[in-house]
Amino acid sequence: MAETLAALTFCALLSASAFFGVKLRGWLPEEHLSERTMEALRLVTSLLVTFAALVLSLQLSNVKAAFDKAYRDRNADAAQLAQLDECLRSYGPDAAPIRLDLRSYTAAVIASTWPREPKPTGLSYPDTAAMAREGEDMSLSALVNRIGRTINGLSPADTLHVNLAAECRSAYLQLQQRRWDVIEDVRGPVSPLFSSILTFWLMLVFLSFGLQIPPKRLAAIMLAIGIVSISTVMFVITDLETHYAGLFGIPSTSMRDALASMIR
Repeated sequence: MAETLAALTFCALLSASAFFGVKLRGWLPEEHLSERTMEALRLVTSLLVTFAALVLSLQLSNVKAAFDKAYRDRNADAAQLAQLDECLRSYGPDAAPIRLDLRSYTAAVIASTWPREPKPTGLSYPDTAAMAREGEDMSLSALVNRIGRTINGLSPADTLHVNLAAECRSAYLQLQQRRWDVIEDVRGPVSPLFSSILTFWLMLVFLSFGLQIPPKRLAAIMLAIGIVSISTVMFVITDLETHYAGLFGIPSTSMRDALASMIR
C-alpha cells in the first residue's frame, strides 16, 4: 500500500511539473520561444535526462541487489533452522525441549513477518501482534538466547552425544549469524533524502518537457506515457525496498518448509 501511494504521489508531482511547463510556455512572450532558445533548452534537458537516467538505473540496480541479498539471507536462515532441528533430533529425547523452543521461534517469525498470511497452528509461540516485520525483536532474541543456553547446558553421556552436542553448538552459532544477516537487511540502500532529490531532478526534466512540447494531442499523450513509465520505475524501487510486503515481497515458503520439517 505504501509503495502504491508513493508511486501515485510521484506521478502527481511529475504531472504537475509538466502541466506547469505547458502553462508557462503559454504565458511567455513569443520572443522567448525562438528556435535558438528552444535549442538551448533541449541541450540542457538532454543533460538532465542523461544524468537522471544514470542515477535512476543505479538506484534500481542497488535496490534489486539488496532485495536479492535479503531473499538469499532469509532462505539461508530457514535452512539453518532446519539443520539445527535435525541435529537436535539426532541427539535424542534430552533435546526435545530445545526443539519445542525452536519451533516456537520459527512459528513466531512466520506470524510476525507475514501477518497477512495464515498463522501457524498447533504450536505455542510468543504474541506477534506488536512485532515488526523486519529488524530485531527482544522477545524473539530472548527465545533464541534461551535455545543457545540450553544447547550449551546439554550433558552428553557418551562419545556419540559429545560429538552431536558439539555439532549442535556449531549449528546454533551459524544460525545466530544467519539471523543477524536477516536483521541487518532492514537497512535499505536508498535514503529518503536521496529519493527526494531525485524526484526534484525529474520534476525539472518534465517541466522542461512541458515547455518544449507543441500544443498537440499526440505530444500530450507521449508526455503522459513518459510520466507513467518513470512512475512505474519508482514504484518498483519502492516495492523492492519493502522486502516482506508489496508486489515483489519475499515469500514465506522457505520458513514454512523449515517449520514443516521440524514437526514431521
